[in-house]
Amino acid sequence: MEPFEKEIRARGFRLVAGLDEAGRGPLAGPVVAAAVILPPRARLSGVDDSKKLSPKQREEAFALLQEKASAIGIGIVEAGEIDQMNIHQASLRAMEKAVAELPVVPDFLFIDGLHTLNLSLPQKAIVKGDQKCLSIAAASVVAKVTRDRIMTAYHEEYPEYNFVRHKGYGTKEHFQAIEKYGCCPLHRQSFRRIYQLTLL
Repeated sequence: MEPFEKEIRARGFRLVAGLDEAGRGPLAGPVVAAAVILPPRARLSGVDDSKKLSPKQREEAFALLQEKASAIGIGIVEAGEIDQMNIHQASLRAMEKAVAELPVVPDFLFIDGLHTLNLSLPQKAIVKGDQKCLSIAAASVVAKVTRDRIMTAYHEEYPEYNFVRHKGYGTKEHFQAIEKYGCCPLHRQSFRRIYQLTLL
């Protein structure tokens, strides 16, 4: 899963960052992006598209990346900002923040999806990049684990929604909690089903 990195390094780029986000679909909580720079020929057994991994496997891959990655940056856009700019723009903004949080300036970006970022860096968007590009897969793991930990922490503050179980996604249990308790500050008011429920 390294052909993209090998090709771009052969063209002279050295600090290659993969970017991905977690949390586009939930009704509550932030969207979280990660930027990950991997060293050449890193041994990263178990690192894959986060959606293919169990929670335990993701945690193991996350720990490995914390040890092996050359650099990691995290970008977070909260629910209120998502409502202001929409989830698509918020996801791109989170990725831009993740790049800014890297301790070094990358010289090339691989981005999961269709869209590049508003940054003056060479970059390439790759559809389903988390399945094709190792650095993007690494970013998907870091973003997912980081967001899950954030939502688990929020469970302590808002236990009535049981965020520890569904992480803010639109499960039956979550909708029932919204119907019973209303929305909390973590809920994305711009998401249509949330808005409909608040009118009930």
